Amino acid sequence: MLTAAAYDIHVEQLFGRIRQLHSILNEAGVPYRIVGGMAVFIHVFERDPLRARLTADVDAAIARADLPAVIEAARKTGWTFRHTVGIDMLTDVSEPKARSAVHLVFLNENVRPEYAEPVPASQPAATTEGIPVATVPDLVRMKLTSYRLKDRVHIQDLDGAGLIGPEIEAQLPQLLRDRLAEIRASE
Repeated sequence: MLTAAAYDIHVEQLFGRIRQLHSILNEAGVPYRIVGGMAVFIHVFERDPLRARLTADVDAAIARADLPAVIEAARKTGWTFRHTVGIDMLTDVSEPKARSAVHLVFLNENVRPEYAEPVPASQPAATTEGIPVATVPDLVRMKLTSYRLKDRVHIQDLDGAGLIGPEIEAQLPQLLRDRLAEIRASE
């Protein structure tokens, strides 16, 4: 039976993984930022906690040049690097499932070759704990670029919390502005 406790446990597991990642990369001196659904969750929760929608995993963006340092730092702490089906990830040796992994994407690179926009590399924001997280404008670009169903829902969450204002919209290329308009029209 699903209970509030199950939700709380999942949230704590995700944030525990983020704190572990932060410790590993901070100690190694490797800059990164949380991206994806957890970054959306963090921003939406800060603005409107009841709108925050949980995600299944943790995604982080790093510079490709830092990948060897990330792999070595992770190895020293009981995590391992895997490249599976085109996805780079760090997994805890005690729980090596892809679903519990931290998925890595690379700054200034397209996540998939067909994507129109690369992962933005602007200065990240930070949580109260000091965890670097992608800014809302960067998340909007990433979510409108990948444009899967869950990405469109994340855009609805950000927009519903009042986080996508005219200044963010004005900075988007036409393709992404059109996608944002399509999402807004579908609500």
